Amino acid sequence: MTALSSDRKTVYREGVEIAYPVAAQTTIYAGSLVCLNTSGYAVPGADTAGFKFAGVARETAKNGTAANGAAKVLLRRRGVFRFASSAMAVTDVEEAVYIADDQTVAKTSTNSVACGRIAEFISATEVGVDIEMR
Repeated sequence: MTALSSDRKTVYREGVEIAYPVAAQTTIYAGSLVCLNTSGYAVPGADTAGFKFAGVARETAKNGTAANGAAKVLLRRRGVFRFASSAMAVTDVEEAVYIADDQTVAKTSTNSVACGRIAEFISATEVGVDIEMR
């Protein structure tokens, strides 16, 4: 590619919601934390090596076929979402959190799948997580 020498019409969108292809034999439930597995397909959030946090599912997606990507899931990539947690305190606001499972966040984890920062302390077992980390 060479540098521009005239105006370019660049396609743009907000990017708040994006559909990702779902891994084969996978169900993702609405409202769950979603990761991309090591092959790049959407899977339920988990503390698994190589997983990358992608967003929160806006809908349920079922890919019952043997083919990766035969279904897609719409993910929300920005916002503050309430998730289950444990042993949280008001002093944890602004601390990073990691995925424990598809509905739970924790202050520590084995594989460090980061999913955001605590934006709101609700109780010791529930926090509002700001998922916009980019």
